[in-house]
Amino acid sequence: MGGNYFLQATIFLVELFFDIFILALFLRYLFTTVRVDSLNPLSSLIIKITNPLLKPLRRTIPGYLGIDWSSVLALFLVQAIEITLIALIVNGAIPPLSGLIILTIGYLLRMILYIFLFVILIQVIISWINPNAYSPITTIMYQISEPILKPVRQLIPPAGGLDFSPLIVLVVINLLMILVISPLMDLGQKLSL
Repeated sequence: MGGNYFLQATIFLVELFFDIFILALFLRYLFTTVRVDSLNPLSSLIIKITNPLLKPLRRTIPGYLGIDWSSVLALFLVQAIEITLIALIVNGAIPPLSGLIILTIGYLLRMILYIFLFVILIQVIISWINPNAYSPITTIMYQISEPILKPVRQLIPPAGGLDFSPLIVLVVINLLMILVISPLMDLGQKLSL
């Protein structure tokens, strides 16, 4: 019985370490995409965390078509390493390549949806508590969510002083989790057996 608890603790720590680093890589990619000020305290922290991996990759892999391919490759590799380590811990074997690729894509898509979900939820809560709040983090949250919320606002403008775009985006994110991410993860799991 004790070995099972140790196994669970080991899996938890591996997932925690890798997921925090993957989150930092995603935020770095988003910060670059929406052009967040690099002097922002959160942005500076993310740059410091991700530079050891991204600097060498950026020397060899250029950006193309406005996409930071070194960050995309880093995200894919780090997520694949996490899945492989977890499979080694649990099953003692490396998952087949097809399953690993699909699981990696599924986990990365799920992470990006979670980022947008949490950013939008936090913004909604802040707008209820203190609508005029300003901090470096609220500025970044606005910069990240605005490219998604703005097109929805143009389709469905605010009514009666209420902006329904966050609600609609949250519904769409949840539908994507159910209809795209879950089947993708199930397929990846089946191919990994």
